Amino acid sequence: MAGMNNYSTLMYTTNQNPSGTGHKEMQRTETQHTRAAVSSTGLPPATLNLQRSPQIQYQLSDDQYQAYLESLTSGQERAGHGLKNVTSDRDLSLPIEKHRAFENDSQEDEISIRKYLGIGVQWVSLVTENLLNHPFIVLRRQCQVYNASQRYHLHPLGLIPAIVHLHRRQGVTTLWKGLGSCLLVRGLSMAMDDVLSKITMWPKDVDSRTSLKRFGQHVILKGLSIALVMPFYAASLVETVQSDIASEKPGLFDVFREGSLRLLYWKSPQKGRMLPIWALIGPTVGVGLTKYLFGLVIKGVSSRIMRRRIQQSQERKGAKFKDDSLENQNVEVYSNLISMLTTEVIFYPLETILHRIQLQGTRTIIDNLDNGYAVVPILTNYQGAIDCYRTTVAAEGFSGLYKGFGAIILQFAAHIAVIKLTKWIVNQITEIISSRPPAKVIQYYNLEYGSLDRGMISNSTTISPSISSGSDVDGNSLD
Repeated sequence: MAGMNNYSTLMYTTNQNPSGTGHKEMQRTETQHTRAAVSSTGLPPATLNLQRSPQIQYQLSDDQYQAYLESLTSGQERAGHGLKNVTSDRDLSLPIEKHRAFENDSQEDEISIRKYLGIGVQWVSLVTENLLNHPFIVLRRQCQVYNASQRYHLHPLGLIPAIVHLHRRQGVTTLWKGLGSCLLVRGLSMAMDDVLSKITMWPKDVDSRTSLKRFGQHVILKGLSIALVMPFYAASLVETVQSDIASEKPGLFDVFREGSLRLLYWKSPQKGRMLPIWALIGPTVGVGLTKYLFGLVIKGVSSRIMRRRIQQSQERKGAKFKDDSLENQNVEVYSNLISMLTTEVIFYPLETILHRIQLQGTRTIIDNLDNGYAVVPILTNYQGAIDCYRTTVAAEGFSGLYKGFGAIILQFAAHIAVIKLTKWIVNQITEIISSRPPAKVIQYYNLEYGSLDRGMISNSTTISPSISSGSDVDGNSLD
């Protein structure tokens, strides 16, 4: 109303002095007040200069002014565009009822998108763990079982020449050998957990709310599962370390045949230096259970720390996400990675001992990673796990238990790089989605005021440059 009163006073002064030295000055003042009134109220003033000549004025009554506003509204609807004030891309000037209707739908769409992005991150981590890490697992196992090697490959740089030579002589697939058997053994382990859980009614999964009794039953179930899967794991180990150019390529299901044969010959193995199953079960179950329980502790501690940090960050910002599924999934991915990295590093020497006693007597020929050209047979005569430890430390030193440690560094460097890249892509997608108006808002404006998808949404304060294309007001009269 203040803008209208000022404008009426200005018109009165102009009518009293339509010509003279102050006429141009008054006309510029008139234009400034007109623009201020339109920008502040979003409505045209009650007194309009309908022609270019300043001598002709027309005073609107209240009824005429209301009729003029109605004609503007109808003109906007006919023209398909009008004056709409916006403060940002996300704050479009919708009618109140439309805004309330779209608010819940846009929140649900954003929550759904965040959920799918989190699932995508989990799938990428799972694929990386089971597929992309396999070449590094092959390298590290070949280094672990080669007791006569001169190079220990404790850092990743020493492995690069051997990898290049292997690729030149045997092709790209040389580091992917045994992938099918490894996946089958992992599937067999999960199936064994499920079958034992259904037979014994023991839990196959635990959490912080599990009772001590149920946790003990779960540990026993895991021990039985590791013992039953161990012969097939040993058969899969042979397939991952044997040389492709010096050995016959195994079939897809040979791992079950070889594992069943080792399980059948419980006390007296079918080959000379091969250790019987009963001599392998104790060390395998002991190391397997200890590694599993240690991983559970590390995963629980790391996940609690990360969730606590997220909560503190939200408290500092004074806001909390309505849907934190993406954050929880990120915590799950990173806690699994931290747990796996920690357990693999700490239990690496024990894994070296287990692999050597499981491979003994299988007459396996592996690639010589000292140079990447030749092949060598594995000839050992350990009496058990303790004898293997003593012999290895005496002949190769304590660092002999860490042969091939450079491969595990490469493995987790690649794993972290893939997860970081995936997280960056997810963040970019999330930013694009959060800075774009909801889909139903765009659809509403496309129907009411023309296309917003072709660049009409900007950082300016108005969408349409004109008040109405259907009115008789000359737009140049405000310039």
